[in-house]
Amino acid sequence: MSDHGKPSAPRAKFKAMTEGTQEDWQIIGAEYLPFAAAGGRRILDHLRLLDGDYGGFPVDRLEHCLQTATRAHRDGRDEEYVVCALLHDIGDTLGAYNHPDIAAAILKPFVSEENHWMVQHHGIFQGYYFFHYLGMDRNMRDEFKGHPHYQRTAEFCHKYDQTAFDPNYDSMPLEAFEPMVMSLFTAPKTSIYETASIDG
Repeated sequence: MSDHGKPSAPRAKFKAMTEGTQEDWQIIGAEYLPFAAAGGRRILDHLRLLDGDYGGFPVDRLEHCLQTATRAHRDGRDEEYVVCALLHDIGDTLGAYNHPDIAAAILKPFVSEENHWMVQHHGIFQGYYFFHYLGMDRNMRDEFKGHPHYQRTAEFCHKYDQTAFDPNYDSMPLEAFEPMVMSLFTAPKTSIYETASIDG
């Protein structure tokens, strides 16, 4: 038995990667596949950590994410976009100073370049609505004027993100988005591991 009370699975024998063998990496590959396939479930679990965390806002951070995604869904956006809307603030609990980067890093292998850029830059674009109250430049987003994804990101913030603080809005429950999340995170669109043969 392992330290966690589960039957011990085979483990690689090396103490440093320079000692690794094909057999070691077949063992690791066999563990990696089911682990990677469950990525969507772990992401949903992490999103739930935002429940009850208000940070002074009118709604908690989970409700804000649900409301953003619900608004996008009801506006006819495709599932990839809706999942981006759902996860755009998932980094709040880990990156107080760079939460968009965390969400963007999680999504990057699974989404289009334009959706990735939108998530990565939404913090600056969202700042248009409040930076001036903090002594910051609300027009910071202007440095990206002329970028192909400028309008997409400005629209995301205007239509879905900055409006998603209504305590009376009838957001869809997280369970309604679970199939979209699980589907999106089934297989990456871009990854250095795409061509790896790791199933032994």
